[in-house]
Amino acid sequence: MAGPAFAPAPDARVRRSVAPVPPDRSVPGLRDVVAVAAGVYRLGEPGEERDVPVGPVAIGRYPVVNAHVRAFVTETGRPVGRALAARLEAGQLADHPATEVTFADALAFCAWAGVRLPTGAEWEAAARGPDARPWPWGETFDPDRCACAEAGHGWTAPVAAHPAGAAPCGAQQLAGNVWEWVADPPDADGWRAVRGGSYLDHAWGVRASRVLPADPDRATPTTGFRIAIDPPPPGGMP
Repeated sequence: MAGPAFAPAPDARVRRSVAPVPPDRSVPGLRDVVAVAAGVYRLGEPGEERDVPVGPVAIGRYPVVNAHVRAFVTETGRPVGRALAARLEAGQLADHPATEVTFADALAFCAWAGVRLPTGAEWEAAARGPDARPWPWGETFDPDRCACAEAGHGWTAPVAAHPAGAAPCGAQQLAGNVWEWVADPPDADGWRAVRGGSYLDHAWGVRASRVLPADPDRATPTTGFRIAIDPPPPGGMP
């Protein structure tokens, strides 16, 4: 009986060129969210950790992008600064995180979209997961998993550019790329909190536990935001 037929082995000297897979440059849905399970999470800077009950809550898989803010501005007529207007008109930046937004801008966008900003605890729980990891992907810093100073980006990156940097819940870009406004109360000086670090920050600056106070009235090229959605009440309408 004849044995199975095998194709001849390819000549080892012949090398096939494989085209790299292009990054996903599609604009994500505004309500593309991931679930942060209800639980008690270990939050806070090293030496200041505390156990905090969080959730359940849905949080944006990605930061809000320029295409989302452009739709908001077009529909509402909300005035924007020159820097933000330029970003909104640049088609190649449609899938980049929206920046040049004040805290009030972020709140106005959320009101228009029927969502809200996450609290700092919700944001950090999403980034650290149940094992309280220092970076969303784990215990060891890796500049290939985020837009940071070590990676040499020098500018915002598309929000889907670092899938390997996702947190346990599936949210991406929680380390680097842009700082994100969160809904914590203002401090004694009236400043608000931002989270996550930006493309200008080093490894220490993009840790999930880091909190930075920021002037809520100042729009910068390194600060954006993401959304949060509360789950419907038991037996309630979705």
